[in-house]
Amino acid sequence: MIESSLIRRPGASLDAARGLLHAEHFQVAYATSDMAAAKALFMERFGIREFRQLSGDLPAGGEIHVELAWLGPVMYELLTARGPGSELYVGRLPAQGFAIRHHHLGYLVHDRAQWDALMAEIAHEGRDMPHRRCNPGFLESCIVDAPELGHYLEYILPEEACRRFFEDVPRN
Repeated sequence: MIESSLIRRPGASLDAARGLLHAEHFQVAYATSDMAAAKALFMERFGIREFRQLSGDLPAGGEIHVELAWLGPVMYELLTARGPGSELYVGRLPAQGFAIRHHHLGYLVHDRAQWDALMAEIAHEGRDMPHRRCNPGFLESCIVDAPELGHYLEYILPEEACRRFFEDVPRN
């Protein structure tokens, strides 16, 4: 059970064989066409004061920019991308003007056995997995399309360096 000031609620079932939502949900992510405007909106309207930046190259040659912030037990992620390989991240945004759209729910996977069970369930369901990455010493991750929900599901199997990185994300 997870204790809160208002209710006692069950923890995650951590059993991918029961369905793709049976993992530890920890993150809500939004794609945006303008990171500065999105950050300003989240700061002014939603009370997130500080973010941690993460930027890098996409495998196809484009670039991705991510801003992360904890608000209570939920990590909020803002993301934008450009160039080759960016379609996965910004492809559901309008072609012109400022926009923010829900992109994915993020789930933590606790160990290799859970990861293997998750991969088997994704294969069994025939789900589209437009992204899978292994960054040794940091994390394994994948993004699974859930078109019936209108967004993606992201799964992360963090290693110690990733856990430390997440712990250093600002708490708001």
